[in-house]
Amino acid sequence: MTSALRAALAVILLVPAPATAAEMIMFEQAGCAWCKRFNEEIAPAWPNTEQGRRAPLRRHDIHVALPADLAGLPVERFTPTFVLVDDGREIARLRGYPGDQFFWALVDEMLAKLEP
Repeated sequence: MTSALRAALAVILLVPAPATAAEMIMFEQAGCAWCKRFNEEIAPAWPNTEQGRRAPLRRHDIHVALPADLAGLPVERFTPTFVLVDDGREIARLRGYPGDQFFWALVDEMLAKLEP
């Protein structure tokens, strides 16, 4: 192994990966018209936004048992419901999809509740 390669590996190993403890959980179900609108209007852009980088979107069908790391979250019948979690703890909840005009502002309010 060359010294340049060794140096590059050392830098890569020493630079911490960005920690993402927060997630935006989207509770959804098949046939949900508002979930469909969200999927058309917001979902494609989500990972490319600051909001999406701070809280990656994670989807969960309300008819499937919760995974262990989300077991403490109450599941609602109303979809979509967006739950901001940080290290498995609920921070904020948005019931329904209010359309693209209001969604981003409401998400920003939710994210403002995260620890800096």
